[in-house]
Amino acid sequence: MTATSNRYVTVLWEARAKPGKEAEMKAFMTAAVTPSRNDAGNIDYEAHEVEGQPGTFVILERWETRDALENHLQAPRMQTLVPQLLELMDGTVEDGIRFLQPFRPAR
Repeated sequence: MTATSNRYVTVLWEARAKPGKEAEMKAFMTAAVTPSRNDAGNIDYEAHEVEGQPGTFVILERWETRDALENHLQAPRMQTLVPQLLELMDGTVEDGIRFLQPFRPAR
């Protein structure tokens, strides 16, 4: 995981609910968004459901630094939330994580 040249870290996380758990997972994620937005160093934290794919969710998040992201992941509430999330989703949390590296064409 690396920070960009202007130091922020962008994460795209995708997860799919277990069959029959779609609404429960959406409610769970909805409740988790605001506390994450309030974590120190958060720039953006937006949850989405993929259009045409009920039960497939994407969170796009940006953090000021890698340390801010790590602190978010190690927050005490996450130790409770992650096991609950795993009961609702297919796969592991790590399966859906992608770190994005922005680039811009030269002018």
